[in-house]
Amino acid sequence: MKVMSVFGTRPEGVKMAPIIKELEKREGVEQVVCITAQHRQMLDQVINIFGIRPDYDLNIFKPGQSLTDITTNSLKGLEDVIKKEKPDILLVQGDTTTVFAGALAAFYQKVKIGHVEAGLRSGNMYSPYPEEANRKLTGVLTDFHFAPTRTNLENLLSEGYSEDRIFITGNTVIDALKYAIKDGYTFSDDRLNNVDYIGKKVILLTSHRSENIGKPMENIFTAVRDAVNEHEEAFVVFPVHLNPKVRSIANEILGDNDRILLIEPMDYEPFTNLMSRVHVVVTDSGGLQEEAPALGKPVLVVREETERPEGVEAGTAKLVGTSYDNVYNNLKALLEDEKLYESMAKAVNPYGDGTASEKIVDIILSKF
Repeated sequence: MKVMSVFGTRPEGVKMAPIIKELEKREGVEQVVCITAQHRQMLDQVINIFGIRPDYDLNIFKPGQSLTDITTNSLKGLEDVIKKEKPDILLVQGDTTTVFAGALAAFYQKVKIGHVEAGLRSGNMYSPYPEEANRKLTGVLTDFHFAPTRTNLENLLSEGYSEDRIFITGNTVIDALKYAIKDGYTFSDDRLNNVDYIGKKVILLTSHRSENIGKPMENIFTAVRDAVNEHEEAFVVFPVHLNPKVRSIANEILGDNDRILLIEPMDYEPFTNLMSRVHVVVTDSGGLQEEAPALGKPVLVVREETERPEGVEAGTAKLVGTSYDNVYNNLKALLEDEKLYESMAKAVNPYGDGTASEKIVDIILSKF
């Protein structure tokens, strides 16, 4: 049988890589890897880390690209590849514009579709945007829904999908951590090697979501700054997103503070090794809500809603919103209350045991 994997961004690449590596081990499987390169530089980092050599690179990225540009360029490029390769199944992962375009291209060619990380829902079509729409639109076209958790399965059932097309697998992001985390890892940025991860309570901060830019982000950064200033043991590492608006707010509020380290965006491997050493994570990222609990790191989710409620329900994450008071008070509590910290750090990770990619490949082979 022939399996075609399509992805276009770093998060997709991270979560598809374990499946691609697992498919490489299986006999009787021909594999085709096609990247759209919706994001160029960050995606290249991932495929190099995992040793993946794409068979096709659509290279659609261009500065200032719109969602329409990404959709139409991906759709046309994938149409040509699918017609040539004629796969039995096309795999997409997550909720980017590449995912929706990949599913639509496969549907037009009557190719079966497997959606990895299916069934995530925030309940708000515009948050996260456009991801919530992408995953719902992809679901309509999907033949095999690979749902990370029971909650994801229930979301899909509530939308009318047949249970015999939904499979709970865990999340492949946990599988990917096994490839990336290394004992004694040395960072290329020596400032990170010199951080006192044992003596300090190091906070990993990330924030980039478009819906947070402006007042919400100002609230988040100010609350983090004030909490750090009031706790001598606290130290922040913030890989600042390339978005000029994010950088401007970060520099204005967090710059010139000797206990807040602003650094450039990090590759996947050093970033995960950094995350494995910190005390707590403050983020508006989706993927970090899954990765940090696997490493025993409490997560404060600085968003108004999350499509990953399992971490909140399990107690590994807390949805704190974007108001100054909520962010400040919850971070202060984690810095001061050891019992609270331990309860979050030791809660059971709801996203699986690192065997999701093996389960997904087993299901695909059993169906074909």
